[in-house]
Amino acid sequence: MTQRTVVMANPSADVYGADLQLLESVTAYRGRGWRVVVVTPSTGPLLPRLAALGAEVELLPFPVLCRAALCPGGVAALVRGSHDAVTRMRRLLQRLQPDVLYVNTLTLPWWQLAGRMAGVPVLCHVHEAEARDPAWMRATLAAPLALADMVVANSRTTMDLTVRTAPYLRRRLRLVPNGVRGPAGHPVPHPRDGRFRMLVVGRLSPRKAPEVAIEATALLRAAALPVELELCGTAGPGHEAYVEELRQRAESPDLLGAVSFTGYQAPIWPALERADALVATSLGESFGNAVVEGQLAGRPVVASAVPGHLETVTDGVTGLLVPAQDPEALAGAVARILDDPELGRRLAAQALHEAEERFGVRRYGEEIASAVDDLVVRSGARGRRPALQR
Repeated sequence: MTQRTVVMANPSADVYGADLQLLESVTAYRGRGWRVVVVTPSTGPLLPRLAALGAEVELLPFPVLCRAALCPGGVAALVRGSHDAVTRMRRLLQRLQPDVLYVNTLTLPWWQLAGRMAGVPVLCHVHEAEARDPAWMRATLAAPLALADMVVANSRTTMDLTVRTAPYLRRRLRLVPNGVRGPAGHPVPHPRDGRFRMLVVGRLSPRKAPEVAIEATALLRAAALPVELELCGTAGPGHEAYVEELRQRAESPDLLGAVSFTGYQAPIWPALERADALVATSLGESFGNAVVEGQLAGRPVVASAVPGHLETVTDGVTGLLVPAQDPEALAGAVARILDDPELGRRLAAQALHEAEERFGVRRYGEEIASAVDDLVVRSGARGRRPALQR
């Protein structure tokens, strides 16, 4: 039997939410004997993890679409600079002759075009669900999905917003909820030492709103509660000034020594072992891997009540939900867990059970592999699509 090949395009070599799902997809395809080639525009911590899974890596500079570029001038500049990149992508696909091109996230529209030009079936894995974006921006980001043969949504939130934004994609959409890998062993209880440590995991950017956790920490300390906050993550692209503002706030007299910035952490489990609770303050999530990681680590979760979190947290059952951008509500929820340790233990135990059942990596691997299998079979049945003419 001829070995199948999948080429996977990823926007960076970081290891955050969408990158973690890429690793689980690689695991699924390698486990079925596929040749996997991952293409990224840069080096980073993702690459050794790909090598450990048996994937090949190709470094190829290509443009990545970001929201800052979604204005007439920015889009025009990206289009002008993309011709050579698309040519390089198409040549790589012609050299590798993959059965499927797997495009990870909406931010790589040129890969979908290159796949069409090379006559390769295209699957786009969508991890974005920004309902707060203007309608024109959502439509612009979704438009290149018309070039994909199959669109995989990482959550019900993502799927619903994609359908609302681009109804013409309905028949190509497939729901595969994220699969999150837990710690190697059983969750480790945090030793009580009189302090209560909150943990925030993720990019340090306005969209993730870690400033809400910082202000909640200040409120709790003003109430003489012994809380500390750890922020695990690096600055999002272009948000270095924002992170500097966070650091300056953390050095204010009311917070001095209570907030630590520990940078990117991989694996995340040691940080979660240090924590008494996982706090997720995002203004919008398509899914929210960090919440599920906190649940798998046996930590109570307090999360903003945004759509992605509503899929992973049932208020009062598997965590506590609070309004977004509300430090007072966040502080109040954390104070509840501080005042009632049994509540925290009950939330953590139920969340661990549900997270293992609903968001396990075995289920994810079977479903994401089935999606690619179906696309290959479908493409073979109708004959490989002819390449677009230049």
